[in-house]
Amino acid sequence: MKKILILGASSDIGFKVTKLFLNQDWQVYAHFNSQSRNLKKIINKNLKLIQLNFLDSSENIDKKIDFLKNINFDGFVNLTGYIDNRGFTNFDLEECINALKVNTIVPLLILKQIHKLMIKSKFGRILLTSSIGTKFGGGKNTFCYSLSKKANEFIPRDYKLWAEKNVLINCLIIGVTDTKIHKRIHKKYKKIRKNLIPIKRMAKAEEIAKYIFFLINDNSYITGQVISISGGE
Repeated sequence: MKKILILGASSDIGFKVTKLFLNQDWQVYAHFNSQSRNLKKIINKNLKLIQLNFLDSSENIDKKIDFLKNINFDGFVNLTGYIDNRGFTNFDLEECINALKVNTIVPLLILKQIHKLMIKSKFGRILLTSSIGTKFGGGKNTFCYSLSKKANEFIPRDYKLWAEKNVLINCLIIGVTDTKIHKRIHKKYKKIRKNLIPIKRMAKAEEIAKYIFFLINDNSYITGQVISISGGE
């Protein structure tokens, strides 16, 4: 049975991704930071819940993720999304570091551990995620979040070298998606935002989950790419 580690599995998209992999008989290691109610509703023998606080000190994080290096994962998806609600004019050092740490640095520390077994077994499918907001310099209150997501689009030389061992890695830029975050936005703004999308609607979480599933489960030749799923934006 194939194994996948999903970071940010309790988010709306993360939950749909988790369900999709479970339905296709993958063993899912689902990370959550605080909210796990939805995940607990679908608990079964193929779902393992992992709670990690990414805002701990680096030393504690290293100890917490140490056990992952002994698990041979076939897939890895980073869907973490710490948002601080700060713009460029009012962000501070602590919040910026937190966003980078949660959304980018700790997931990369985890990847640094687990990719070694992927290379040894000559199979691995890895997907980092970014946000369409990075294309436009971030939103009014998402400077730190967008900066951290932009960092995930960086594809270093090391990643590309893994392709020889059948370990493929890509980054998915996710467009505006109809999740609970956007449900809190004023209807007038939502309409304006949707009209900026050429396809004239937000993505559904289920749609994004299917693309993620394809890039992990079915992908055999795409690697080192930054791919946008954004309705044409």
